[in-house]
Amino acid sequence: MAFAAYRDLADYRIPNWIPVALGCAFLAAAIGAGWPISDILIHLGVGLGVLVVAATLFFLGLFGGGDAKLLAAGTLWIGWEGLAAYLLLVAIIGGGLALLVLLARKIGLPARWKARTWVARLLAPEGKIPYGVAIAVASLLLFGEVMSSLSGTG
Repeated sequence: MAFAAYRDLADYRIPNWIPVALGCAFLAAAIGAGWPISDILIHLGVGLGVLVVAATLFFLGLFGGGDAKLLAAGTLWIGWEGLAAYLLLVAIIGGGLALLVLLARKIGLPARWKARTWVARLLAPEGKIPYGVAIAVASLLLFGEVMSSLSGTG
């Protein structure tokens, strides 16, 4: 997740291998923890459902393709029980990130910061918001709860 955030911030791209690796890691962790197949299938179903909704938003031009895949991969780990909290946290962090970026565009940043290519791209008036950062931060914030659930200590 952290590498996905870095890549999204650096060049607005989240390589496909990242959500695939997160999905494979989820399966390995869930099977290794001895989860019942029914629980694993529920998580997979929820992840697929989020992917369908996020892909629809992508095709409507409202969401990035990498963001859609990353959100679905994060949802695999979160599952149905934590989905509402996860999506709310992603929205709050994403909204805060968008406000910070818009504020930085309005008031500007020191020249030495703008000299960095990724900062200049981020501050461009037509620049996008790297929403993968919000998805990754929300995922990492909830990761402890997920790991407790997988290990059976939560």
